[in-house]
Amino acid sequence: MEQSVRSVGVLDKSVALLRALADGPTPLAGLVAATGIPKPTAHRLATALVAHGLVRRTDDGGFALGAELVGLGRAAAEGWPWGDAAGPALAALVEATGESAQLYVREGDARRCLLSRESTHELRTIVAEGVRLPLSQGSAGRILAGEAAAWVESVEERAPGVASVSAPVRDASGAVVAAVGISGPVDRLGPSPGDRHGAAVAAAARKIEAAL
Repeated sequence: MEQSVRSVGVLDKSVALLRALADGPTPLAGLVAATGIPKPTAHRLATALVAHGLVRRTDDGGFALGAELVGLGRAAAEGWPWGDAAGPALAALVEATGESAQLYVREGDARRCLLSRESTHELRTIVAEGVRLPLSQGSAGRILAGEAAAWVESVEERAPGVASVSAPVRDASGAVVAAVGISGPVDRLGPSPGDRHGAAVAAAARKIEAAL
């Protein structure tokens, strides 16, 4: 049992390092500051991840996510039905609203962006596919946290100057399995973005449900 617990602890620390690197290349000191893992342990685990291709060394001696994760990410995406089901709906939502569109699923106390389609406006919000964001902030997070509504809007909850509208995607049993939404500058979406785009976002959610 002690060995098992120790192994899980190593895995938790390794995942923490990978998540810290999701924000971009980082020196060892940055990994230590972001994760709270002692420097010798962080260096040992990061070096082991380099050996497996999950992390790579940068020219300045820091660390960055490795190419092995690209293949793993594609394999993971192919295991979800979302690409075929949600991709066209998100593209149509961008065209209908002019704003960036995203699809999120819940992961514990956070949400993960599975799909993202960007607005064609020069000023737009950009959410990277694969990024983890808080459940407690933003319309999509509130949907996945259990807020019951046809759509939910947020204004400057997660980031200054950003507004969003999201709607729940439900499975055949009625359970919420994802949240689809749009996000963009408050200056363009206004103080009540749901009044303007809530119906379009909810319609996109229904399209995704029908395609699942």
